[in-house]
Amino acid sequence: MSQQIDPRGPQFAAAVTSVVLVAVLLTAPATVGVVLLGLQAVLFAAGAGLGVQKTPHAWVYKSLVRPRLSAPTELEDAAPPRFAQTVGLGFTAVGLLGYLTGATLVGDIAVGLALAAALLNAIFAFCLGCEMYLLGRRLLTRTAAPATN
Repeated sequence: MSQQIDPRGPQFAAAVTSVVLVAVLLTAPATVGVVLLGLQAVLFAAGAGLGVQKTPHAWVYKSLVRPRLSAPTELEDAAPPRFAQTVGLGFTAVGLLGYLTGATLVGDIAVGLALAAALLNAIFAFCLGCEMYLLGRRLLTRTAAPATN
């Protein structure tokens, strides 16, 4: 069983990520934008590899934000947000590759898509990567189930 987390933590991380990605879009392909995107990729890699509860965002949330909030009304499985971090890593990797190879439009589109997903979570608490994870689980469960006649 996966660890249960406060869903407001990933939502906080998505808000911070949104700010970083806006800064990337405003500054890339200049060095500062590419470096910011590289740092964001490292943060996504930490969330994907270690789990969202072990990221710098999670530490800030647990230390500074969470103590000022009421207890969460529900917890969520950490696996879908972890998958969402992997998706974010993929988009930032494509963005970095685009910027570093001179394909600025590719970089802008990849970062723009990552920004759209981050904003959905930050503003509406709708995690697109989490929904992709859950859809994939349902499809895999359905195909793995034995056929009945």
